[in-house]
Amino acid sequence: MSSSPTPPPTATRDWLAASEDDTARLAQRLAAAMQADASLADALLTLRGELGAGKTTFVRHLLRALGVTGRIKSPTYALVEPYELPATPAWGGPLPAWHADLYRFDDPREWEDAGLRELFAGRGLKLVEWPDKAGPLLPMPDLDLLLRHTDDGGRHITLSARSARGVALLDTAA
Repeated sequence: MSSSPTPPPTATRDWLAASEDDTARLAQRLAAAMQADASLADALLTLRGELGAGKTTFVRHLLRALGVTGRIKSPTYALVEPYELPATPAWGGPLPAWHADLYRFDDPREWEDAGLRELFAGRGLKLVEWPDKAGPLLPMPDLDLLLRHTDDGGRHITLSARSARGVALLDTAA
Protein backbone atom coordinates (compact mmCIF):
# COMPACT_ATOMS: atom_id res chain seq x y z
CA MET A 1 0.00 0.00 0.00
CA SER A 2 1.57 3.32 -1.01
CA SER A 3 0.98 6.47 0.90
CA SER A 4 -0.60 9.51 -0.68
CA PRO A 5 1.66 12.50 -1.21
CA THR A 6 1.89 14.86 1.73
CA PRO A 7 1.13 18.47 0.83
CA PRO A 8 3.89 20.95 1.51
CA PRO A 9 3.80 22.63 4.90
CA THR A 10 1.98 25.92 5.27
CA ALA A 11 4.88 27.26 7.33
CA THR A 12 8.10 25.89 8.79
CA ARG A 13 10.35 26.93 11.67
CA ASP A 14 13.63 25.50 12.92
CA TRP A 15 14.48 25.15 16.60
CA LEU A 16 18.01 24.41 17.74
CA ALA A 17 18.14 22.64 21.07
CA ALA A 18 21.66 22.58 22.45
CA SER A 19 20.38 20.79 25.55
CA GLU A 20 17.32 19.01 26.87
CA ASP A 21 16.39 22.27 28.61
CA ASP A 22 16.05 23.89 25.18
CA THR A 23 13.75 21.06 24.09
CA ALA A 24 11.71 21.60 27.27
CA ARG A 25 11.40 25.32 26.48
CA LEU A 26 9.92 24.55 23.06
CA ALA A 27 7.43 22.15 24.66
CA GLN A 28 6.53 24.78 27.28
CA ARG A 29 5.82 27.39 24.60
CA LEU A 30 3.52 25.02 22.74
CA ALA A 31 1.81 23.99 25.99
CA ALA A 32 1.18 27.62 26.97
CA ALA A 33 -0.56 28.25 23.65
CA MET A 34 -2.67 25.10 24.06
CA GLN A 35 -3.65 26.04 27.61
CA ALA A 36 -4.80 29.47 26.45
CA ASP A 37 -6.82 28.28 23.44
CA ALA A 38 -8.91 25.09 23.55
CA SER A 39 -8.87 24.73 19.76
CA LEU A 40 -5.06 24.47 19.81
CA ALA A 41 -5.14 21.72 22.43
CA ASP A 42 -7.25 19.59 20.10
CA ALA A 43 -4.27 19.15 17.78
CA LEU A 44 -2.55 16.22 16.11
CA LEU A 45 1.24 16.44 16.39
CA THR A 46 3.45 13.94 14.64
CA LEU A 47 7.05 13.30 15.66
CA ARG A 48 9.57 11.89 13.26
CA GLY A 49 13.27 11.13 13.58
CA GLU A 50 15.66 8.26 13.99
CA LEU A 51 15.80 6.14 17.13
CA GLY A 52 17.13 8.22 20.02
CA ALA A 53 16.40 11.55 18.35
CA GLY A 54 14.31 12.73 21.33
CA LYS A 55 10.73 12.16 20.23
CA THR A 56 9.54 10.60 23.49
CA THR A 57 11.57 13.12 25.51
CA PHE A 58 9.79 15.96 23.73
CA VAL A 59 6.39 14.36 24.41
CA ARG A 60 7.24 13.98 28.10
CA HIS A 61 8.18 17.66 28.33
CA LEU A 62 4.99 18.70 26.54
CA LEU A 63 2.72 16.56 28.73
CA ARG A 64 4.47 17.80 31.90
CA ALA A 65 4.06 21.40 30.74
CA LEU A 66 0.36 20.67 30.17
CA GLY A 67 0.00 19.52 33.78
CA VAL A 68 0.28 15.74 33.57
CA THR A 69 1.62 14.33 36.82
CA GLY A 70 2.79 10.83 37.54
CA ARG A 71 4.67 8.54 35.23
CA ILE A 72 4.72 9.32 31.53
CA LYS A 73 5.55 6.05 29.81
CA SER A 74 6.77 5.35 26.33
CA PRO A 75 3.98 3.63 24.39
CA THR A 76 6.41 1.51 22.35
CA TYR A 77 4.92 -1.77 23.60
CA ALA A 78 1.45 -0.58 24.64
CA LEU A 79 0.95 1.27 21.32
CA VAL A 80 -1.06 4.08 22.98
CA GLU A 81 -0.84 5.68 26.40
CA PRO A 82 -3.84 7.79 27.50
CA TYR A 83 -3.54 10.87 29.73
CA GLU A 84 -5.90 13.43 31.16
CA LEU A 85 -4.84 17.04 30.90
CA PRO A 86 -6.07 19.12 33.85
CA ALA A 87 -8.75 21.70 33.12
CA THR A 88 -7.81 25.22 32.17
CA PRO A 89 -10.13 28.25 31.99
CA ALA A 90 -9.98 28.03 28.18
CA TRP A 91 -10.86 24.33 28.10
CA GLY A 92 -13.61 24.43 30.69
CA GLY A 93 -12.77 20.91 31.85
CA PRO A 94 -10.13 18.22 31.56
CA LEU A 95 -9.03 17.17 28.11
CA PRO A 96 -7.81 13.76 26.98
CA ALA A 97 -4.37 13.30 25.47
CA TRP A 98 -3.15 10.27 23.55
CA HIS A 99 0.49 9.36 22.96
CA ALA A 100 0.93 6.72 20.26
CA ASP A 101 4.10 5.04 19.05
CA LEU A 102 3.64 3.22 15.76
CA TYR A 103 7.21 1.94 15.51
CA ARG A 104 6.13 -1.71 15.72
CA PHE A 105 3.60 -1.45 12.87
CA ASP A 106 4.51 -3.61 9.89
CA ASP A 107 1.52 -2.61 7.77
CA PRO A 108 -0.58 0.58 7.76
CA ARG A 109 -3.73 -1.53 8.12
CA GLU A 110 -2.68 -2.12 11.72
CA TRP A 111 -3.88 1.47 12.32
CA GLU A 112 -7.41 0.32 11.54
CA ASP A 113 -7.04 -3.01 13.34
CA ALA A 114 -5.94 -1.23 16.52
CA GLY A 115 -9.04 1.01 16.49
CA LEU A 116 -7.00 4.18 16.22
CA ARG A 117 -9.25 5.81 13.62
CA GLU A 118 -12.04 6.16 16.22
CA LEU A 119 -9.65 7.26 18.95
CA PHE A 120 -8.10 9.96 16.80
CA ALA A 121 -11.47 11.22 15.56
CA GLY A 122 -12.40 12.35 19.09
CA ARG A 123 -11.46 15.41 21.10
CA GLY A 124 -8.08 15.80 22.69
CA LEU A 125 -4.41 16.15 21.99
CA LYS A 126 -2.91 13.41 19.84
CA LEU A 127 0.84 12.82 19.74
CA VAL A 128 2.14 10.23 17.28
CA GLU A 129 5.68 8.91 16.98
CA TRP A 130 6.64 7.11 13.76
CA PRO A 131 3.58 8.43 11.85
CA ASP A 132 4.85 7.07 8.52
CA LYS A 133 4.06 3.55 9.76
CA ALA A 134 0.32 4.35 9.45
CA GLY A 135 0.72 5.40 5.83
CA PRO A 136 -2.19 7.35 4.37
CA LEU A 137 -4.56 6.22 7.15
CA LEU A 138 -3.25 8.73 9.69
CA PRO A 139 -5.06 12.06 9.42
CA MET A 140 -3.03 15.06 8.29
CA PRO A 141 -1.18 16.42 11.33
CA ASP A 142 -1.60 20.00 12.45
CA LEU A 143 2.08 20.17 13.31
CA ASP A 144 4.87 17.80 12.29
CA LEU A 145 8.14 17.76 14.22
CA LEU A 146 11.27 16.30 12.67
CA LEU A 147 14.02 15.76 15.26
CA ARG A 148 17.61 15.23 14.19
CA HIS A 149 20.90 14.94 16.06
CA THR A 150 23.43 17.74 15.62
CA ASP A 151 27.19 17.21 15.53
CA ASP A 152 27.57 18.83 18.95
CA GLY A 153 25.12 16.48 20.70
CA GLY A 154 22.10 18.76 20.49
CA ARG A 155 18.94 18.50 18.44
CA HIS A 156 17.69 20.29 15.37
CA ILE A 157 13.89 20.35 15.39
CA THR A 158 12.02 21.33 12.25
CA LEU A 159 8.38 22.22 12.95
CA SER A 160 6.09 22.13 9.90
CA ALA A 161 2.54 23.44 10.13
CA ARG A 162 0.04 21.65 7.92
CA SER A 163 -3.16 23.42 9.04
CA ALA A 164 -4.33 26.77 10.43
CA ARG A 165 -4.12 25.25 13.91
CA GLY A 166 -0.56 24.18 13.17
CA VAL A 167 0.35 27.69 12.01
CA ALA A 168 -1.05 29.11 15.27
CA LEU A 169 1.02 26.63 17.27
CA LEU A 170 4.08 27.34 15.14
CA ASP A 171 3.72 31.08 15.76
CA THR A 172 4.04 30.46 19.50
CA ALA A 173 7.33 28.60 19.01
CA ALA A 174 8.96 31.40 17.02
